[in-house]
Amino acid sequence: MAWIFVVLAGLLETVWIYFLKNTEDGISALGALAMAASLLGSFWLLALAMRANPLAAAYAAWTGIGTLGAFLLGFLVFGERLSPAAIAGLVLIVSGTVLLRVATGSGA
Repeated sequence: MAWIFVVLAGLLETVWIYFLKNTEDGISALGALAMAASLLGSFWLLALAMRANPLAAAYAAWTGIGTLGAFLLGFLVFGERLSPAAIAGLVLIVSGTVLLRVATGSGA
């Protein structure tokens, strides 16, 4: 169950990043509330996940999911271009996250 919390926390990190990106033209009260709620929810779920998972693996997975989410948001929603170097960097982040999870013995 703890890894489900990490995944949900990472997805909520992507949500607040979406609302943060949308502040370029100002922020509405609803947007600020959505950003704050998703940010707090992400931290809360991460804290729950860290009760049962090693710190390094949980944190790496959380930030990795957030990075992947930001990467996909930038490309799919905000029309940002993807370079081969950016794709290689994302592959390295995901690979490092998986390696940390395996190395810490937190595969459960």
